[in-house]
Amino acid sequence: VYKPDKYSHVLVICGPGKNGGDGLVAARHLHHFGYKPCICYPKRTPKPLFSNLIIQLESLSIPFLSIECLPAELNNFDILVDAIFGFSFQGNPRPPFDHLINNIASLREHYYKEHQKSPVIVSVDIPSGWHVEDGDLSGEGIKPDMLVSLTAPKRCAEKFRGSHHFLGGRFVPSSILHKYKLQLPPYPGTSTCVRIGKPPQDNENASVPPKFLDKDMKANPFIQFQAWFNDAVAAGLKEPDAMALSTATKDGKPSSRMVQLKGVEQGGFVWLANYKSRKGREISENPHAALLFYWSALNRQANIVRIEGFVQKVSDEESEKYFSSRPRELQIAPAVSKQSTEIPGREYLLQQCKELEEKYSQGSKILKPQHWGGYRLVPDRFEFWQGDESSVQMRLRYIAEVINGKRDWRIV
Repeated sequence: VYKPDKYSHVLVICGPGKNGGDGLVAARHLHHFGYKPCICYPKRTPKPLFSNLIIQLESLSIPFLSIECLPAELNNFDILVDAIFGFSFQGNPRPPFDHLINNIASLREHYYKEHQKSPVIVSVDIPSGWHVEDGDLSGEGIKPDMLVSLTAPKRCAEKFRGSHHFLGGRFVPSSILHKYKLQLPPYPGTSTCVRIGKPPQDNENASVPPKFLDKDMKANPFIQFQAWFNDAVAAGLKEPDAMALSTATKDGKPSSRMVQLKGVEQGGFVWLANYKSRKGREISENPHAALLFYWSALNRQANIVRIEGFVQKVSDEESEKYFSSRPRELQIAPAVSKQSTEIPGREYLLQQCKELEEKYSQGSKILKPQHWGGYRLVPDRFEFWQGDESSVQMRLRYIAEVINGKRDWRIV
């Protein structure tokens, strides 16, 4: 993914445990593949395996840098390899690793403000600062561009939002596979590493979604929406079906949250929700709402769609169909969830999930809760917005009108 002709200078930061050992091995391989790695290994492990790795690396003239010798901004490197902490780490990082993690985690914000290119961040097994199951609980962990899971993806990998996720673990003994019920993807040929998920398109080589002009717009906004949605999917964007839902109380006090589009059916946009949640209560008071889709990184171009309309519940049959199509673990969550209400704590919710899992452990059918189902927003207004690096922005609106008893759309 990151070729040595463009990303040659690599800093591998190793922690004191096995994850740090994986970093040392990675540095050796990077050297043989033509990269120029440096290693920061503040707390060396005296075990023979690690000592032998250090001897190998020094024999290859791979430099070891002390904390004091690291550049303050780490901007001399093209790639930073995070091999600090692995899945067994618990508690809060201590010096000097807390400072290193904070520096790496803050790179994105700093370089964005300075309009500079940020080094690529690659994490080994799990990003440092993350909980092995719950992910970046503090919000201060490392947010890598690439994650290389070892043996099997850890639970926290579900929350990884970077561009590239790989799995290394071809030679896992069958006894381990069966014991831990690991679900590993097939490894083609002799590969020891496979990609998880689809690769994103290279923005430099990807086809640019066409800039729209008045004459290019479809007469039907639903068709126009589908065209832009397809562009977002083709560009490999993360969660193109994510949309902001804005509702308001009967007094006009607004609130927004992110929900997932389930489909565009029967002239409306459908999502699933808890009817007793705040959004559910506000919709019952004031059925007018708005949706917003934001698709960026379309080759330095951004597309935004705003949709306003009237919200109604989908039929019970549709809600049952949606519920039955969900995996069992996603059927249990709505049954115990009491959105927008106070609970004693996270453990309380986990315990309720566990009890329900045990109740339905024999594979019996999980009934859809009465308070859970689908909503459909039937639009009366669309707005399509497009902008790029030139700051030239284009905006077109569709307004629903009833002419001779027939509903139609007017572009303004």
